[in-house]
Amino acid sequence: MTPRVLFIANAGPQVGGGHVMRSLTLAAALAERGARVEFMADTHVEAILAAYAPDLPRRAVASMAPDVLTDLTGRQAFEAVVFDHYGLSRPEHEAIADGRPALVIDDLADRPLGGALVLDSGPARVEADYRGLTSGARLLLGPKYAPVRPAFAALRNTALARRQGTPRRVLVSMGLTDLDGITSKVVEQLRRRYGETELDVVVGAGAPSRKGLTRIAAHDPRLTLHVDTPDMAELATAADLAVGAAGSAMWERCVLGLPSVVVTVADNQVPAATALAKAGAVLMVDGRSETFGVDFDRAMTRLFIDETLRASLAEKSAELCDGEGAARVADAFWPLLVQAATV
Repeated sequence: MTPRVLFIANAGPQVGGGHVMRSLTLAAALAERGARVEFMADTHVEAILAAYAPDLPRRAVASMAPDVLTDLTGRQAFEAVVFDHYGLSRPEHEAIADGRPALVIDDLADRPLGGALVLDSGPARVEADYRGLTSGARLLLGPKYAPVRPAFAALRNTALARRQGTPRRVLVSMGLTDLDGITSKVVEQLRRRYGETELDVVVGAGAPSRKGLTRIAAHDPRLTLHVDTPDMAELATAADLAVGAAGSAMWERCVLGLPSVVVTVADNQVPAATALAKAGAVLMVDGRSETFGVDFDRAMTRLFIDETLRASLAEKSAELCDGEGAARVADAFWPLLVQAATV
């Protein structure tokens, strides 16, 4: 029997789209092994699936609220479930899974979790962080388990071979939801300060910055706007530097050794970004700080003028993550799926 896996991943203006994107990556790895995958989707999740996985099966829900999900999933047919939703904890995990094997994707270690497996790709995460928060779950910890799309690993050697020379192209990717219009703020800083630099700017279709950036791109040949692009791996490989949100896309840039300034815009992004900065893999700036403009300009100036710094960031970030995490997670989860499907 083919194991059926239900994915419950949250998204929205304040949540971002990273939960769905990394869940899609893991879903693809499980599908390659023979699983049938399906997503629960409210309007926010549906928008991302429509752009990046239009043919993937999903079941519409009014919202991704815990009570809605708990009520609906009891009537679904599936053998296993994957959770990527900070609003759910052990009671919801156990009620929804109802004895089926479950994998919980987490970054916070701040609440009790259900499930047989817990995945947390934080670079500083250790088993003690989850002591008392799981019921004997196997912990998959660290960047080696980060779910990164295969396209990045495929371009890894090409990207690492070109991480040298004067920066001429900057990738700006502040997350699909573009929280508080942060993309426009970053782009305006770069346009004023680095006039000869080419900018590849990535946004989601519903991003607050999209309208204004579309007008700018129409008369500024330095700026190319990419909306819901499927070509992130190619854009990151072609870039010399990056400015990016501190979400799951950090690992994509690490795989390619792309020297980056990471901008935090939410509390839950700070621990992982701080750990990466302490490891010498990125430069970090607080996007909510009153001194953001000055801090960001200082970080970008360091990247542009210091070749030794760029080389060090490229080397240390690439060492952290090789892009094979989704396969490792799928391999760990697969025996449980096979067992559940044969019961």
